[in-house]
Amino acid sequence: MSCCENNNNKKNLNVLFFGIDSLRRDHMSLYGYEKLTTPNIDKYLQDGVVFNNCFAPAIPTTPGYSSMMTGLDIFSTDTVALRHQGDLAPGVKTLAEILGERGYNTTCVGFEGNVGGRGYQKYLNFDGWGPDKNDGRSHKAENLNEAALPELERLAEIYKSEDKPFFLFLRHMDPHAPYLPPAPFSEMFYQGNQFDPENKSLEKMYNFKPFCDFHSGWIPEGCTDKDYIIAQYDAEIAYMDACIQIILEKLAALGIEEETLVVFTSDHGETLYDHDCLFDHHSTYDPTLVVPFAYKIKGCNCGNNCQCGGCGDCRGKRFSDICQHKDIVPTVLGVLGLDDTGIKFDGRNLTELLRGGKINQEPELYITEATWMRKHGWRTPEWKLIIALEPDFHFKPEVELYNLINDPEEYNNLAEKEPEVVKFLTKRMNNFIAKREKETGRTNPMITNATKWNGFGKAFETSEEAYNSMHIGDIGRAQRLQAKNKK
Repeated sequence: MSCCENNNNKKNLNVLFFGIDSLRRDHMSLYGYEKLTTPNIDKYLQDGVVFNNCFAPAIPTTPGYSSMMTGLDIFSTDTVALRHQGDLAPGVKTLAEILGERGYNTTCVGFEGNVGGRGYQKYLNFDGWGPDKNDGRSHKAENLNEAALPELERLAEIYKSEDKPFFLFLRHMDPHAPYLPPAPFSEMFYQGNQFDPENKSLEKMYNFKPFCDFHSGWIPEGCTDKDYIIAQYDAEIAYMDACIQIILEKLAALGIEEETLVVFTSDHGETLYDHDCLFDHHSTYDPTLVVPFAYKIKGCNCGNNCQCGGCGDCRGKRFSDICQHKDIVPTVLGVLGLDDTGIKFDGRNLTELLRGGKINQEPELYITEATWMRKHGWRTPEWKLIIALEPDFHFKPEVELYNLINDPEEYNNLAEKEPEVVKFLTKRMNNFIAKREKETGRTNPMITNATKWNGFGKAFETSEEAYNSMHIGDIGRAQRLQAKNKK
């Protein structure tokens, strides 16, 4: 038999899914970052499958997880806003619901109340957003482990005794602000003077009224250096990576590593101090769009339809094909050998690449944001077009155009110099929108959410109005915004 011929005698694979919030791909050593932020994940995935160019085209959390968990784009989920109102579009099934119908036990840790986390049989929560009263640091990943490890043990016991597989989804919050990694991680990537009075790099943040109260609630009083805050973000990733290793070690100790598909991805990246976005994840610039996507089954990544016995043909693979959130569910189901759902996914089953096959390339992306601004655009390998659907609180121009080859950091707006490129890309974007509206039978949710996305029930008419209206004041409010739809 070939590597991927069917084997009906194999048990269904379990799924351990790390859905990490705000994890920017290019700040992971797995993807070449110069700081060793993810050593345990790096080592674990040496014989896994890694996708180098995965994008989160719909910012932020709610549309990101909704697409990640359904295999559908925003037109099919009808979800674009963080403060999304109501359910997903009628008829949409989440991965939890699909696997639950196939006899899986399904548990979600840390994502109750958001429509993107719908459909699990069991929900477990954990604390840790704010500073701990003992050390002033945030122990998010350790608190997640306290909830997740006993549940993993419970699910593993049922799997071994009753042959009932599980889907365990873990929503890590560590890279999400506030960046308060515990010691010694907090010291790993910074040994300067964060209180240097000559350093003025944080003045912009302290003077930005919509965010200054939130950041002042967790950034050390008197801190002046933006690089200290960025180092804390990197330290959050390293801290989380160490805690993830405990879960991976538990999986091995339970003796089910070879029967468990382990997935890593994120809902979106993080802008840090890029483009004045100030330690958050709004905008459609690439730091927010870039996310990891990788998976592994120990010994064999072809999945449930494989007889290779760990031949190595499907291990240690990296692919540079551009992929998106919508490709994750079809790929997971392809690995599990459960791709006979009858669902017409918008995404593609990327396991074809492991078998030497080809997938339809999708190098162009429709990108959206409905968090603190309402914008959409079109990204190609060469160009990025961003169009504001209403004025934003950063006072950015209505149209932005960047050449991603010559200006990968997106700081040289060419919209006025290259009007023909703007016209060409706008037409391609509008043609795509019209096509998807026709296919789904609904208007682009970026239009239908015009009065809902910002929580004020109306669109902003000026940047001044947006700047003076939008505000986040404390850690508690940030946490509540992440679970807006809790019933």
